[in-house]
Amino acid sequence: MVTREASSFEDNLQVSHEAFRQALARDEFVLHWEAHGHCYGLPRSIDEDIRAGRTVVANGSRTVVEAMRDVYANVTVISVTAPPEVLAKRLAARARSSDGELADRLGRVVAIAADVTITNVGSIEDHARKLIEVIRGV
Repeated sequence: MVTREASSFEDNLQVSHEAFRQALARDEFVLHWEAHGHCYGLPRSIDEDIRAGRTVVANGSRTVVEAMRDVYANVTVISVTAPPEVLAKRLAARARSSDGELADRLGRVVAIAADVTITNVGSIEDHARKLIEVIRGV
């Protein structure tokens, strides 16, 4: 769940800030965080998928990686990144002013221990194949 308008770049459930606060009060999130003036949450319903043996893929914040590892036994962190000049062009192309200043976003540094890093420059097919291999555990 995200309190930001949905876009063609992501598949997320858009909710208002008030709906998010209500869901938070009902303890509906396994994890939640705030970034760029928006609220993000992973619903507890993913636990049902995990118990059923399904793989759950979530696009989360680097700031909640350790919390995710505290909650779940089997977490694989995949960092998808690109050089700063490529990130700047991609973020500018999204034109999401609600996410804050571009320079601030590019200047953020949050160290995480990624299990896999994909440098997303070049063939999208190769990078997609690598991501799918990691998800499938190949």
